[in-house]
Amino acid sequence: MAGKLTYQQAGVDTRKAAALVGDIKSHVKRTQTQRKLLGAFGLFAACYDLSEYDQPVIVTGCDGVGTKLELLLEKDMLETAGKDLVAMSVNDILTTGGDPLLFLDYIGIAALDEEKITRVIGGMADYLEACNCILAGGETAEMPGIVPTDVLELSGFCIGCAEKKDLIDPTTLEIGDVLIGYESNSIHANGWSLVRRALKEMGPGVVTEEELAAWLEPTRLYDDVVNDLKKSGVKPKAMSHITGGGLPENLERLFVGMGADLTIPKWNLPGIEKLLDQVDAEDRFHTFNMGIGWVAIVAEADVEKALAAGPGGHVLGKMNATEGVRVTVAS
Repeated sequence: MAGKLTYQQAGVDTRKAAALVGDIKSHVKRTQTQRKLLGAFGLFAACYDLSEYDQPVIVTGCDGVGTKLELLLEKDMLETAGKDLVAMSVNDILTTGGDPLLFLDYIGIAALDEEKITRVIGGMADYLEACNCILAGGETAEMPGIVPTDVLELSGFCIGCAEKKDLIDPTTLEIGDVLIGYESNSIHANGWSLVRRALKEMGPGVVTEEELAAWLEPTRLYDDVVNDLKKSGVKPKAMSHITGGGLPENLERLFVGMGADLTIPKWNLPGIEKLLDQVDAEDRFHTFNMGIGWVAIVAEADVEKALAAGPGGHVLGKMNATEGVRVTVAS
């Protein structure tokens, strides 16, 4: 009888996985310079002490990197993938008025690759350190025969907390409130199925490597905007992370019986006109952020303070009585 099978022969190396946990501890440590877990990293679940909050409300979110990941893998931009993974969930937490506290990741891979995984986690830690959010744990799954050898599966999960009184309440919106938009720094991690199709339609060489690199820049973290608003004493009536669906769909979910006519600045991303020329004139507004990745809706008295919160603030328009969001680009 042949020798007994081992898990390693089946394509999974648990000893290698255990060693990886030790390798990433330095990245975990730098996400705990201010906030810290209650108990040690490496347990089966992470604990966080909420006693500093008077009336804590837990907020949660999860997201991924979408098909942008194909190009990030092709261009060996693994750190960017990690940053995108964090930003897509953390930004959603920020829309509630909550503090992002804990982040967990899922990485699916055909066979454990310490370098690839460590680079992704390094990018995650860069962004988590920047927004004072702890890398609390995660799951690295070896999936031989399920995940292709040149692919990573990525999912991110964020847990935040807010004082009950500080939660953003879109039901307070009124006609005349002002929408302040904040610039994105790239296409972010939405709409890439359309981008990839457009790149194939255009053929090689039309979009330069420099332009594509600009499109692939990591999703902007908007914690700077939210923190500046808090410091200035402005509590927005609503905030929106502009992801899939663009400005119309992400804003329309916030209000009922009202709308807004928005004028956005021209999107000054290198080479972006080459992409937009391939895309339906209306559909582009429902697919891409069009240069605006975050919107805060504030009372008219708070406009100047809101414009000063973080770089790239613009008045886009006001709430009105006509349902729906209509978007035009400034000439």
